Amino acid sequence: MVGVDFVLLSTALLFALWARLGEVWFPDSPSHYVVLAVCMVLTLFGFGRLGLYRSIIRYMGQQAIFAVMQGVLLSAVIIAVASFMANEFMPRSVPVIYWCFAYVFIGGSRIAIRAYYHKGVQIHKERVAIYGAGTSGLQVYKALLHGKDYKPILFLDDNTAKQGMILDGLPVHATGNIPRLLERHGITKVLLAMPSISLQRRREIMQELAADGVSVQMVPGIEELLDSSLRTNDVSRVYDNILGRAIVAPEERLLQQCIRDRVVMVTGAAGSIGSELCRQILLNRPRMLLLVDINEYGLYRMEQELQQAEVLEQLEAVKIIPLLGNVADLGRMSSIIRSFAVQTIYHAAAYKHVPIVENNMIEGVRNNVLGTWALVRAAADSSVETFVLISTDKAVRPVSIMGASKRCAELICQAYARAGTSTRFCMVRFGNVLGSSGSVVPRFFDQINAGGPVTVTHPEVTRYFMTIPEAAQLVLQAGSMGQGGEVFVLDMGKPVRIMDLAQRMIALLGHTVRNDENPDGDIEIRITGLRPGEKLYEELILGEKITGTGHPMIMRADESYIELPNLVSCLDKMQQACDQGDCLTIKNLLSAVVTEFTEIPLNDLVWLQTHEPIDSQSSAQETVPANVTPLLRKSDRKADRPS
Repeated sequence: MVGVDFVLLSTALLFALWARLGEVWFPDSPSHYVVLAVCMVLTLFGFGRLGLYRSIIRYMGQQAIFAVMQGVLLSAVIIAVASFMANEFMPRSVPVIYWCFAYVFIGGSRIAIRAYYHKGVQIHKERVAIYGAGTSGLQVYKALLHGKDYKPILFLDDNTAKQGMILDGLPVHATGNIPRLLERHGITKVLLAMPSISLQRRREIMQELAADGVSVQMVPGIEELLDSSLRTNDVSRVYDNILGRAIVAPEERLLQQCIRDRVVMVTGAAGSIGSELCRQILLNRPRMLLLVDINEYGLYRMEQELQQAEVLEQLEAVKIIPLLGNVADLGRMSSIIRSFAVQTIYHAAAYKHVPIVENNMIEGVRNNVLGTWALVRAAADSSVETFVLISTDKAVRPVSIMGASKRCAELICQAYARAGTSTRFCMVRFGNVLGSSGSVVPRFFDQINAGGPVTVTHPEVTRYFMTIPEAAQLVLQAGSMGQGGEVFVLDMGKPVRIMDLAQRMIALLGHTVRNDENPDGDIEIRITGLRPGEKLYEELILGEKITGTGHPMIMRADESYIELPNLVSCLDKMQQACDQGDCLTIKNLLSAVVTEFTEIPLNDLVWLQTHEPIDSQSSAQETVPANVTPLLRKSDRKADRPS
């Protein structure tokens, strides 16, 4: 670069003399060469001090161009001063003309090299359009210019004032007929660069483009990148595009009613829902927060996290107490509740993964059913004020042991609520929680990062979704609204098709789906088949008696129940069957209690090692106590089965 600049500067001086004198002029004495050499050396030294030889030409911007302007101006001054001091012939207009030639030669050579480099690179780039001709769109355009993957061709924008304008050399087009526009320019993808618009509008744009067969990818704003919200291991950026509805805003009055200045106990405190419950409860300033879990390491981590939050001035008075314990241990639960005079219990301890519970039936029932029964008895005996059970949509007309066990847990709470105890028992039922341990979104995220395939059990399977903070806030509010025995259900909007979710996540993370129509795609979606106990469609409401609550998006379901004496008789049998490892009796007892339970083959792995597989028909021969037949309220008999 130094050698080229020396030649270009010398040529610029000769051109300046030729332009001024009208004839070609060459140095005709040694002093001329000395003056020229000194001027060139000083100029090149000045260029070096200005940083022209440290800048990378292909990334050269306005600052480098300004440095060139300063450098050649310095060179012109040096030539004028050197000629005057050496008393050499130099018309006064020559330095000015020289400055013009030198600026064109030095700056132009660099711009030409940069343009040649970019042109060579862009031949292999994918042609894209940028949706959004604002600040973020311009930032994306600038970033893509120096990349190796995408070549911006045009901008798209809904703002009519921008349509037809030129933004940094690219035209801004209307969004009327995007597919035809993209086809005309050979564009294969649209980059959505509008982080400031509402989530609803962003989803609408992506759905419209997807409906037209346009490949679309969301691009974050620079602000999101600066606050580290898009780290590689963070999947929260896709949640708002998955949920398909507005986040349910909590009511502070309902959040604090059962928590403020009270002794609150959370079971399953180290789990996904339980840990978020603890965080939300802490913000509402209980007098004491008991963390109960059987997972020692998880309990330790949760306590450490909350102790970090406790240093906040407004939370100094909150006592956080971690307690190891199994909810199925009646003695341990009773001791904890009485020792600390617990006033509010949030019961989140449960085994929730359908295939795992299906293959470990006895432990699933022992934890989900008998654990709830033990905790409910301990709460009722100690006159706990409020007891809130966290349930699931899989408890509605269950086809799995996990779903049946959670419906049985609901029936336990309902029976005790109607048995005249002083404790207010209520249940909160919701669908899948985004980001919880083992949930579909983190699993898809890991599969996509690993290069695929993304596994979907069935092309038509659908699920309801909500966020972890949203689920926790719903649970806390339900405890305030419950009168006893109600099932609270969130209006979760429309269910999400898991196949669409997989395709959307692949697109949002910057990849394409590999299928028969696009064999060169990045990620394959593989259908694996429904696992034991899985349903195609989940439901949230069992009966038909639905009423509103004080919250606009929380509903109250009045559902069938079993009288406590009959239920206790069945639970005693279930306890004995668990102790004896009798899966068949457990299954039949569940079927007797949960009348909506669709019987399925036994899949307990330990049972199958010593017993022949038994289908649902032959299992009915097992004797079930006559007094466990559910005694439903007459008003609920019609609501018990789907019409």
